[in-house]
Amino acid sequence: MTVPLFDPATPLEPLQPALRAAIDDVLEAGQWILGPQVAAFETEWARYTGTTDAIGVANGTEAITIALRALGVGPGDDVVVPSFTYFASAEAIPPTGARPVFCDVDPATSCVTVESVRAAMTPRTKAVVAVHLFGNLAPVREIEEQLGVPVVEDVAQASGSIAADGTRPGNLGAIGTFSFYPSKNLGGFGDGGAITTSDAALAERVRTLRFHGSADKVTYTEVGYNSRLDELQAAILRVQLPELDGWAEHRRTAGRWYTEAGLGEHVALPEPAPGSRPAWGLYVVRTPEPDALGEALGKKGIGARGYYRVPIHQQPVFAAEYGETPLPGTEEAARTHLAIPMSAALDRSQVDEVVVAVGEALAR
Repeated sequence: MTVPLFDPATPLEPLQPALRAAIDDVLEAGQWILGPQVAAFETEWARYTGTTDAIGVANGTEAITIALRALGVGPGDDVVVPSFTYFASAEAIPPTGARPVFCDVDPATSCVTVESVRAAMTPRTKAVVAVHLFGNLAPVREIEEQLGVPVVEDVAQASGSIAADGTRPGNLGAIGTFSFYPSKNLGGFGDGGAITTSDAALAERVRTLRFHGSADKVTYTEVGYNSRLDELQAAILRVQLPELDGWAEHRRTAGRWYTEAGLGEHVALPEPAPGSRPAWGLYVVRTPEPDALGEALGKKGIGARGYYRVPIHQQPVFAAEYGETPLPGTEEAARTHLAIPMSAALDRSQVDEVVVAVGEALAR
């Protein structure tokens, strides 16, 4: 059978009538920017994440930039960020005027550790961007408590994940950022993002920054951004939000199926953060020759790919300054990882098919 790496369409099939109705409502209302749909989604997203404020923005990348600006990050500051992640996590730092400083990850979890962040800190460190990579949770609270530096949670890949104490990401540190890109656990039909916080002053600053640096649309107190979640995307996200927990639970179940089917006999499985319940945005295993395995799976119609073979600190734009930085965990993760099928529609027969195919490929 064919098993796609992603399947965002199948879970949306039963929601098509509600989605079309929501879109029609926006068309009839004729309000496109920062209207009632955005306001309602912000209220619902704050309630879901357990924060007091959620602020819709244009995309997940600008969400990080604005969150850092809200924390006071600017020229002359350093921001610690993992190198094993999507480029946007680091790309969002230079627009603030600050400098990214790359830290290592634990290959087993794909996330930063307190120790790896501590090793990267400088006297100029103003903030940390901690990425909940692939749906796993970084130790945000521990970083803030032990290192005394505010953390921007990059939750782009972890909507629906749950920490050991039941708290949701986006409410673990000073401020959280989300992407609603279509392939995410909660995805729109285009770009979109949000910022969450329970700090009223931070929330007010975020709202000002997302609208050109103005709190009242008349007086401009600083140079901000034109970064607003639109009404159509908010309406679409509102239809899907009640389904998110069920989709997240299915992703966790699919991860458990991989374990039960014996995938760990062939490859190293991702290790959840202690006590956490990741909603696997991607299910990423490790093996010595991942690209050869991915090619073999592809010949059987099974989606598989590596995502970050070249870590950010070795990408051309940063390599001259950071390329020789020793990050052994990052290099191992980049060299050995492979994403295999994961979605809210993945069924047990597909999981079994993937595990059999992995075993056969590695046996050869």
